[in-house]
Amino acid sequence: MSQEMRNVRVRRTQKLLREALVELIEERGFDALTIGELTQRAMVSRAAFYRNYQDKYDLVEQIFEEAMQPLMMAIGSAGPAQLQGHWVKLFAHLAEYDRLYRALLGGKGSFWLVTKMRTSLADMTKEHVHAQKGKGNRAFEEGFVPTLLSGLYVDAITWWLAQERPYPPEEMAQRCSLLASSLFKEASTWQ
Repeated sequence: MSQEMRNVRVRRTQKLLREALVELIEERGFDALTIGELTQRAMVSRAAFYRNYQDKYDLVEQIFEEAMQPLMMAIGSAGPAQLQGHWVKLFAHLAEYDRLYRALLGGKGSFWLVTKMRTSLADMTKEHVHAQKGKGNRAFEEGFVPTLLSGLYVDAITWWLAQERPYPPEEMAQRCSLLASSLFKEASTWQ
């Protein structure tokens, strides 16, 4: 089998599993679903599942990493204007996979994913602050401000999806960035 055929088969399997994941979360909740139910609903073998993922958490984590990777790579030395463009891409990704993220972040979703999102966003914020301002402010260094910002973004994403995206991705990114900038500005005056 050619590499191209193998890639098509892998992408098809991943797509079917993601669709089945959403359906099962909506019906039963993330915690209640099993790999057996997932593979049966997706009409793929357990072996095919385990060739791609370790467990259901790995499936969700890979989906999340797909969305976060461009943003994480841009954090280092990006200024506010460049960073905003990456937030727009994140919100566009969330809009593209709206049903999936609404299921994962909703009431029947995964508390594990919400925690992972908050931790990842807080870590990204710490990296950005370190690259932009260096050390010196305890509120940033100890994680207070990054934790607040990560909560802001996760709650904004959850709200936006639950409200069926009343604003376009560009506007959500801008609003969140403005709120984050205000918090940064205020926190930078703290001793």
